[in-house]
Amino acid sequence: MNTSTEQRQRWISVLAKAPTESLLKLSDPVVSDMQFELIREPEIGLTQVRARMGGKGDAFNMGDMTVTRCVVRSQGDSLGFSYVAGRNKPHALRAAQLDAMLQLADFHQPLTDMIIEPLNQLMLNTQQQKQQATAATKVDFFTLVRGED
Repeated sequence: MNTSTEQRQRWISVLAKAPTESLLKLSDPVVSDMQFELIREPEIGLTQVRARMGGKGDAFNMGDMTVTRCVVRSQGDSLGFSYVAGRNKPHALRAAQLDAMLQLADFHQPLTDMIIEPLNQLMLNTQQQKQQATAATKVDFFTLVRGED
């Protein structure tokens, strides 16, 4: 199957950011029937985080964060990769397995419909709820100018 880089980036992002419980629950029935070869077992490490002031300034080292990475090979001979923020080996393994399966033509559309889209919608709903809760606490400050008599 020929997927674009943008499509793959999108599903990898959704898999990496999804809540672990939801990811495992939605994907258990599909992944349980597949065999995968572990190329790189889930392992925890550190990565350097770089940032920019205001998103436009000079880059600086903000600090380190833990990540879990994993690489698997599917029965269809596709490699699946995952990098997940934090220390979550089951999440990294499942994300890599699904990445490998999503590259196969037979699995791509069913997995997109059954797993990727529901996870993406769940994350969008959660984000919207957070934005609404934050907006409810917004305070507008203003300054009164006092004239000199």
